[in-house]
Amino acid sequence: METLLFLFPQFNYMAPKEEAYFKMLGPEDLQAPKMKDDSSRQKDKERKSRLSLFLTKSGSHENVSPHKKTNTTPSNISPEAALQWSDSFEELLKHSDGVETFSQFLRTEFSEENIEFWLACEEYKTIDSETKLLSKAKYIYTVFIESEAPKEVNIDYNTKMAIQKSIAQPTKSCFDAAQMKVYSLMKKDSYPRFLHSDIYLRITRRKGPGATMFRRRSRSCVFNERGEATEPSAW
Repeated sequence: METLLFLFPQFNYMAPKEEAYFKMLGPEDLQAPKMKDDSSRQKDKERKSRLSLFLTKSGSHENVSPHKKTNTTPSNISPEAALQWSDSFEELLKHSDGVETFSQFLRTEFSEENIEFWLACEEYKTIDSETKLLSKAKYIYTVFIESEAPKEVNIDYNTKMAIQKSIAQPTKSCFDAAQMKVYSLMKKDSYPRFLHSDIYLRITRRKGPGATMFRRRSRSCVFNERGEATEPSAW
């Protein structure tokens, strides 16, 4: 690690998780992304295998069965507060409990990398130090963007190549296009399913013993006591 810090002094400014990640890399891994020849592919697979194991042990990549019920949903969330999350996806992301519950839901669908990438991008844009920006950009690229990354997000080839070209001298906006695509995917695909999931319906007490119907103004729909969506009526 001392050698890495000598070669790349910017890595003196790393969060603990990122520092642990960079300890597993060699100097060649810290160069700007480039086309790889056949002789380096095996090393890449070994490095990504180590990184995947690190992410698993750190608890950031849980193997949760889609059919397995979990009891980790915060119990102090009121149904009224949770109902606000159904107003819009933007409203959900404004609440830390909403983000955590949505993340829990995505883990049951094995797609938690989407919210983790979005959150990493939000944090990235708050960094002012150029050295910290560089190390964080490299971390995001290696974990979420490059081909066969441990938590690779689903983005198109052109967006991926644009990030690859800018990663040597990253700007605060270099992940914006990818972040927007992932955001749109979650909003249009995952979020509607979340609103009908057991996780969300239990919090809002629309499923289970003693379930009651909560009526509130919503831009989308109103749920009855069985958790079924119905068209909103006049109030």
